[in-house]
Amino acid sequence: MDLSIVVPLFNEHESLPHLLERLHQVLGGMGVRYEVILVDDGSTDGSWAVIEGLCAADGRVKGIRFGRNYGKSPALNEGFKAAQGAVVITMDADLQDDPDEVPELYRMIREQGFDLVSGWKKKRYDPLSKTLPTKLFNWTTRRVSGVMLHDFNCGLKAYRHEVVKSIEVYGEMHRYIPFIAKKEGFRKIGEKVVKHHPRKFGRTKFGFDRFINGFLDLLTITFVFRFGRKPMHFFGAVGTFMFMVGLLSATWVVGEKLWHVYVLHQAAPRVSDQGLFFVALTAMVIGVQLFTMGFVAELVHRNAPERNHYRVKDRIGV
Repeated sequence: MDLSIVVPLFNEHESLPHLLERLHQVLGGMGVRYEVILVDDGSTDGSWAVIEGLCAADGRVKGIRFGRNYGKSPALNEGFKAAQGAVVITMDADLQDDPDEVPELYRMIREQGFDLVSGWKKKRYDPLSKTLPTKLFNWTTRRVSGVMLHDFNCGLKAYRHEVVKSIEVYGEMHRYIPFIAKKEGFRKIGEKVVKHHPRKFGRTKFGFDRFINGFLDLLTITFVFRFGRKPMHFFGAVGTFMFMVGLLSATWVVGEKLWHVYVLHQAAPRVSDQGLFFVALTAMVIGVQLFTMGFVAELVHRNAPERNHYRVKDRIGV
């Protein structure tokens, strides 16, 4: 199989026949063996009935249906599992992504050797309330991830087969697939300006809350990739620092009391009357808790089935 098109969708029954008609026109002219995988994320508008009809009409069209709405990331993850093509291209089902972009994306993977190529909707047909937060989101993600893309959230992306089989997309992590791929060692990541069309049917599925959730997901990915296999390095370091701050503060308070009583022979306030003493106790307690949390995290990781799962790129004589 040369090419797999993965299309996650939710309540897009009106646009699906138009999308498949355009895809067959474009892909048929490429002269490649292809499949189109439609992943229905628990639609309630009859999308699955449309998918059944499309699958019956053409064996190259395949369908996956969730029992309820889980989100775009789980839909992509299931599509990636099912994809058999040497190149995998994802696109949205709302007709805002142009199928005419597929041949060039396919060529960039096959001929130019990119691991991943992300679309860039340089000219968007979205309201200002959506484009401005998107610019802020992309700027933040570039600075944190080190992946210099203009549009992380563009649904139109192309991947080498090895990429989609090596990454796991869950929660709302689909926005950060280039970041995840980079952390897995796929560093040849490119970008292509793509056409963006106004939505013809239905309504957008995303609200302002996706930007808040996206920021939290970015922190999660950064933490997991840095400390996922060595949680004690984080919790232990922070816990030790907090405990030492508390211990030094408590030593200062007690030492000051002893200095006044035994050296200066002066009356000194009680240790328990000083605010710094309670700050010191709190810091030591938090430090011990964080250190203990690190031990627990190490035990959990030690018993995780994937603790010794690594992506082996090449083998010689093994």
